Amino acid sequence: QVQLVESGGGSVQAGGSLRLSCAASGFTFSTVCMNWFRQAPGNGRERVASIDRYGNTGYGDPVKGRFTVSRDSNKNTLYLQMNTLRPEDTAMYYCAAELTGSCYGQYAHWGQGTQVTVSS
Repeated sequence: QVQLVESGGGSVQAGGSLRLSCAASGFTFSTVCMNWFRQAPGNGRERVASIDRYGNTGYGDPVKGRFTVSRDSNKNTLYLQMNTLRPEDTAMYYCAAELTGSCYGQYAHWGQGTQVTVSS
């Protein structure tokens, strides 16, 4: 069955960095668009970054220039490098897989999330 398992979250001070990973299994990882989302308490789920099967990327405005999404199809793993972290980046971070190689916003599978906490 499809599994998405996030890891790499933790607590960091403002200005620090973290690298999240999402290990995928049960589907052909290299052929689908992958996404990172986040959700802070009391807020809705927010798209952070996307990467299609060709490696084209997109980012939400709050993280542009600070976060970088990448994928390693040999390892079936999605990454999110987060630099210059801010307290407002505190949230649960989720990865999500779409059904197609292009990113159409059709999120078929979700991971369980990894917590990121940034202190000032």
